[in-house]
Amino acid sequence: MLDNPTTLYARIGGFETVDRLVDAFYRNMDNFPQAREIRAMHAEDLTATRAVLKTYLAEWLGGPKNYSAKKGHPRLRMRHGHLRIGPAERDAWLLCMNAALEEAIADADARGRIGEDLAKLADWMRNDPRNPHDQRHQPTVPARP
Repeated sequence: MLDNPTTLYARIGGFETVDRLVDAFYRNMDNFPQAREIRAMHAEDLTATRAVLKTYLAEWLGGPKNYSAKKGHPRLRMRHGHLRIGPAERDAWLLCMNAALEEAIADADARGRIGEDLAKLADWMRNDPRNPHDQRHQPTVPARP
């Protein structure tokens, strides 16, 4: 049974669509030459990784709260802190995800909204010194006289 019918999760078709989306995403990561570096950041066997992303995206889209129930707050940047995520990694991730969105989600408006939100999330995940999010939140130290 779907949660709130007004959620993007319900609108796109629930877990069946999330399942197809994540499978397409990792298939793209395996097949797109531009994604070689981000694919190398993952384990050879993606079974556990796929399951986590499916659970996370289902909740993120407004579905069952299974991710939070199992793992607590997502803390995405902390969980990815051991990886270098700069503009190239963000762009490769978005290339794979945008192609997966096109493949898995028929509703163009929902697909566009999800894509826009994921692009913001992907940019926020950057942990390089040029990330504008981090630059805005750097503590400022007053100059000494």
